[in-house]
Amino acid sequence: MDAPEQARRLSRLYDEVLGGNRVPGAPRPLVAASWERSLAASVDPELDAPPVVVDADLLERLRENHPLSVVLPVLRQTLTSIADEASHIMIITDAQGMILWREGAADVRRQADRIALSEGAVWSEDQIGTNGMGTTLAVGEPVQIHSAEHLVRRIHEWTCAAAPVHDPDTGKLLGAVDVSGPLRTVHPAMVALVTAAAQLAEGQLRVRMAAADELLRARNMRHLHALGGEPGALLTPTGRVLAVQPLEWLPDRLEVPDGASRIDLGDGREGVIEQLDEGFLLRLPGTPVRRPRPTLRLKLLGAGQPIATVGDREIALTLRRAEVLALLLLHPAGLTAEQLMLQLYGDEGNPTTVRAEMHRLRNLLGGGVLDTKPYRIIADVSGDVTDVQTALHHGDLTAALELYTGPLLARSDAPALRAERDELDVTVRRAVLDTGDADLLWRFAQTPTGAEDQEIFETLLAVLPPTDHRLPAVAARLHRLAE
Repeated sequence: MDAPEQARRLSRLYDEVLGGNRVPGAPRPLVAASWERSLAASVDPELDAPPVVVDADLLERLRENHPLSVVLPVLRQTLTSIADEASHIMIITDAQGMILWREGAADVRRQADRIALSEGAVWSEDQIGTNGMGTTLAVGEPVQIHSAEHLVRRIHEWTCAAAPVHDPDTGKLLGAVDVSGPLRTVHPAMVALVTAAAQLAEGQLRVRMAAADELLRARNMRHLHALGGEPGALLTPTGRVLAVQPLEWLPDRLEVPDGASRIDLGDGREGVIEQLDEGFLLRLPGTPVRRPRPTLRLKLLGAGQPIATVGDREIALTLRRAEVLALLLLHPAGLTAEQLMLQLYGDEGNPTTVRAEMHRLRNLLGGGVLDTKPYRIIADVSGDVTDVQTALHHGDLTAALELYTGPLLARSDAPALRAERDELDVTVRRAVLDTGDADLLWRFAQTPTGAEDQEIFETLLAVLPPTDHRLPAVAARLHRLAE
């Protein structure tokens, strides 16, 4: 469907739905949920424009102090020239939806001024209804809003794509990157473009954070050394653990309430906290009382039932729970509810569903296994899939094949796990074929993946000696596969 026809269809749908009629072809779930939030916030679909809440002087101060100001050159380099050529404008907002920067084609900027799509205006959902910037801030994921998908009728002549930008230190939402333009400029690649720009901005912020961490360590390690043999740690102002002595386990981050002198470490120990000029010094006085971390072993490969073993307790997993644990195993740093949702369901997921599933999973596995903010495994964890990856990384193909019993969660349709499964299968298969070793080829041929692979059996037929007892079985299987 071309852009004008799509706009006409959306406009008819808009009139029917807001008129209270039940019609086929309802708005996308993302749009329907946004309309519901916006109407609940008393946004009038016939609204003229969003509020402009700040003057030029205050806007300049807000820009100077905003974390995204340091990555503005990167975003300009990535987006502005493309937006200008494609008759779009690039917009950067804060976490509340206020437009801090707007750049791009001059004629489009003039058109944008007519609907207050301008610096200093607030484009959150509760102010102007469904729109790219406001909706991406509301749902925490990239979105594209086109024509009459906007709740406010006056914006129907526009199309926009936006992606959120998060603080790599705290995970908090910093703002949104948006590309907007007149209706005729709609292009499906815009979502990928703003997503890449947001990821690039987060990468630049992560680099700056790492440099700041090194400076903080250099300036404050003397406080840690001054403890002598007493256990302690150096923390950033946001509670991230930068250095520990002696080397022992601590969470990646500790919650340090304002003014606190003692904090709970979450494992039976209590720490004494001291404010430094930069960050905190954590001391662990006395003999620590420690609870050993539980062990978690995950069986996720092959056609059998996925199994989680916590200590000596074996737990059969449903497919959805196995998918969640597989993703957390493969992402040891953790994932937010929104990231888990995208990897499990794609664009049509709901973070609330993920949070409910995680609550049930934490109850099933018991304490000390899963953590939140982000969701991650904090037990001593191992799994057959990561063991295979490690063996392949070290070039130990014999060990890899002993562990590889088949595809990763073969019944899973989760987008991220399909990609992980395909990558593992291809890597093992290619490594086996490259060896030309008859025993390794035969072992791989006994797995569900290798059993239906014609090239594997053709190679076996070529490398097995004429007297090998396996030759008839190989020839019979090859004949069946070739039919």
